[in-house]
Formats: sequence, structure tokens, C-alpha cells
Amino acid sequence: MHALADDERPNWLTQQRLDVGRRIRDAPLWANLSQEQLAERVGVERRTIVRLELGITSPPPDRLLWIAHVLGRPPSELLPDE
Repeated sequence: MHALADDERPNWLTQQRLDVGRRIRDAPLWANLSQEQLAERVGVERRTIVRLELGITSPPPDRLLWIAHVLGRPPSELLPDE
């Protein structure tokens, strides 16, 4: 089994990845954190946060949970509604 290339992914999956990225981008505003501060607290490089925000990559479940913890939010607030 191989990972799907972007052009092989269904549109709904791409849209949901973008929605998660948007929520991660907006969430630090709630906690008054910069990208650098969020990255430092999560233990990743700033570019990782940027890639998540832009929907280039999806966060692994553990990282999503950690981001939510750092932001003081339930993980469900970072996930798409659908």
C-alpha cells in the first residue's frame, strides 16, 4: 500500500485537510501565540506549523492532540464539522 498523491485524493479529503489547517492557523489567536511559540511548545519547527496551516500536510493524531493541549482547546475544535 502506498500513500496517495495529492491528485489521487478525493476532493472531500483535501477540503477537510484544508479545514484542519485553517483551524490550526486560527487557533493560536485564541491563546495569543505566534507560530514560533506554538511550534516551540509543540516541539516542532515553525515550518511544520506553516505546512499544517496551509493544508500541505496533515497532523498525526498525537500531534493534533498536543496542539490542542497547548492551545487549551478540545481536539474537536480543530477537526472539521463533517
